[in-house]
Amino acid sequence: MKKINAKMVFHIICIVLRFNGLFILLSSLVGFLYNEDSAMQMMWSGLVVVALSFINLTFKKDKEKALNKRDGYLIVSLSWVVLTLSGALPYIFTGAIPNFTNAAFESISGFTTTGSSILLDIEAMPKGILFWRSMTHWLGGMGIIVLAVAILPLLGIGGMQLFVAEAPGPSADKLRPRIADTAKRLWLLYVALTGAQSVLLKMAGMNWFDSINHSLCTLSTGGFSTKNNSVAYWNDSPIIQYIIIFFMLIAGANFVLTYFALKGKVRKLFGNEEFKYYLGIVLGFTIISTLGVYYFSDPTASSIEYPMVLGPFESAFRHSLFQVLAVITTTGFVTADFTMWTPFLTVLFFGMMFLGGSAGSTSGGVKFVRHIIMIKNGMMEFKRLLHPNAIIPVRFGGKAVKQTIVYNILGFFVIYMSFFIVGALCLSLLGLDFTSAIGASATSLGNVGPGLGDVSPVNNFAELPAAGKWVCAFLMIIGRLELYTFLIVLTPFFWSDRY
Repeated sequence: MKKINAKMVFHIICIVLRFNGLFILLSSLVGFLYNEDSAMQMMWSGLVVVALSFINLTFKKDKEKALNKRDGYLIVSLSWVVLTLSGALPYIFTGAIPNFTNAAFESISGFTTTGSSILLDIEAMPKGILFWRSMTHWLGGMGIIVLAVAILPLLGIGGMQLFVAEAPGPSADKLRPRIADTAKRLWLLYVALTGAQSVLLKMAGMNWFDSINHSLCTLSTGGFSTKNNSVAYWNDSPIIQYIIIFFMLIAGANFVLTYFALKGKVRKLFGNEEFKYYLGIVLGFTIISTLGVYYFSDPTASSIEYPMVLGPFESAFRHSLFQVLAVITTTGFVTADFTMWTPFLTVLFFGMMFLGGSAGSTSGGVKFVRHIIMIKNGMMEFKRLLHPNAIIPVRFGGKAVKQTIVYNILGFFVIYMSFFIVGALCLSLLGLDFTSAIGASATSLGNVGPGLGDVSPVNNFAELPAAGKWVCAFLMIIGRLELYTFLIVLTPFFWSDRY
């Protein structure tokens, strides 16, 4: 196995760190725009990050610029650690979150697009800090590594290994043969959709600050809001919530398919097997939830107000659709407290935390394609038992799935559930009750945001002990990188040249 190109790995991590510092400086401009006293401290935090990123100039680079697979995994894993820790500096420098554990938790939750927060009064935060929170979502959503890949060819560095490590799902669709072209087109689509949502939300009644922030967090399937009540703040404005619903639906779909659909190739979108299951599950769970809310739930039991703007059934449908999409796509916005919608619906929403959106989306979770292939493989086992000598492959999208991919997915699910259980056990040891422990573990690993119990949609993670926050932070990172990318770096054979 090829040796790790340590100097090149370090060089690229510094480039990523530089990007992060520049985006912190951009966020500080928002503070200056609103004449905030904290803007200067935020600017200093950005300058510190940028200055640290130039440490690579003190080392002589190797002539060998080629990256192997180990380099790719190491760059992505270390970059996310560096990004999340450096992303905590604006909170600390401005005094918005002076505690390092809390600041790191908020930063990790942002970059992993989890959306869990420790802030008790979001609306009291400086505008620059709120914009930075949203920006961490937006950068983490598509992956700042992909942004770096788009310019690495200018440095004479190939980026395919980075793209594979950043999006390690079972599909490997590319828009163009060159990975840099793929990254550029994905980012252009990402920016265009963010801009479109911002304009629509402004036209619907939001101010520019709120519309831009919520757009940054929707397309990234994040969940941070500028309001204490999240999107429930606009419960009297159905149009605002329907706009967010539409873009959550897009964000949870494969971005490559969305690109083709916008190019006029709509058949590619609606002919995709995973997308059909995605729409079907969202619709099915919305119908179940709507009926449950309309006939069996009491909205007044929650601390969130439910103004019946267009009638009780429309309200039940809108909140159900919104929360189903928010949980399945792991966006995590809140218009209602689904834990107050009967025990049956609470369990249903808890199960949705393990779904995730489509492969190639910004969603977290297991992803639909993995569930589909696991279910199909389980059904094929019945045939294989009856016909032990027959070769019966699993088919997805009209094509036979390689057995190695099936094994990879089964292994992924076993590891995923193992970490969910271990995470819940660790949190219970730290004093959380059963409901809160499994809720916090599931929502952190799936990058969902709201959980159950003490971390329900109307609560947050502020009361967790410091150790509990680090447990959740670790789950967020491995969940965002879909387990293998990060965990493989922790294995002994990754570092051994004998394999």
